[in-house]
Amino acid sequence: MKRVLITGGAGFLGSHLCDRFIKEGYHVIAMDNLITGSLRNIEHLFKLPQFEFYNHDVSNYVHVEGHIDYILHFASPASPIDYLKIPIQTLKVGSLGTHNLLGLAKAKKARMLIASTSEVYGDPHVHPQNEDYWGNVNPIGPRGVYDEAKRFQEAMTMAYHTYHGLETRIIRIFNTYGPRMRLDDGRALPAFIGQAIRGEDLTVFGDGSQTRSFCYVDDLIEGIYRLLLSDYSYPVNIGNPDEITIKEFAEEIIKLTGTTQKISYKPLPKDDPKQRRPDITRAKEILGWEPKISRAEGLKITYDFFKNTVKK
Repeated sequence: MKRVLITGGAGFLGSHLCDRFIKEGYHVIAMDNLITGSLRNIEHLFKLPQFEFYNHDVSNYVHVEGHIDYILHFASPASPIDYLKIPIQTLKVGSLGTHNLLGLAKAKKARMLIASTSEVYGDPHVHPQNEDYWGNVNPIGPRGVYDEAKRFQEAMTMAYHTYHGLETRIIRIFNTYGPRMRLDDGRALPAFIGQAIRGEDLTVFGDGSQTRSFCYVDDLIEGIYRLLLSDYSYPVNIGNPDEITIKEFAEEIIKLTGTTQKISYKPLPKDDPKQRRPDITRAKEILGWEPKISRAEGLKITYDFFKNTVKK
């Protein structure tokens, strides 16, 4: 049985990856220090003999017994509310954590995929963003701890690929949503739905003209799986190019939830990107991948999940 190590395995994306690899017949080793992840996301897997969980911070030395075929490094705070609260841990998991796992991959002769982000493009001057764009990032701004951790992570991964001949893959993830997001994680979708469920006005930062592109989690997981098993070593954008303004998105949530609340406006946070939309030409050509699930369909599934979570 092939064995895969998934760091950040109790997080939003990590837990969905655990599900996918179990379904594909792998032995899954999930690792998470639970600083932002939750055991609730993976408790349904604990009874399976082909699943293991380790409560461990990958910024410290990482040891795993036996052979490993693949490592997927998804350990990192991913929402502004988290990485502004724990900036040093965010930098450490992107740098020290990545270094530790690349060393493990080298020792085990494993292929490693890292979760990078559209945030490496910063507040972009190029739209939509393609993988050849180097970005417009403020390294000392409040968001720099996340953006630069991910940029360093990419550089370190490519160095291991070119110097040691390690098999590596780099995915740049754009805004993703779906079940198992935390209502309090500060990102637009859970924030809007949480406010609607609680009967509060929906908070939009700035005038709401900034854009985002939202990809449903199942589509993203399919893209990750295809990239891991591909022969391509350079970064690949995975996201949904269907762009929408934040104001329009808030209006969609109001309609979906049937709330009578209105939109309230607050000042835009520092270095908040004005536009975000992936160019997925590379993913289409190399992986034969593009998103399949419409925003209307994905939002309904996600809203139902949140409603049930709040009831519990």
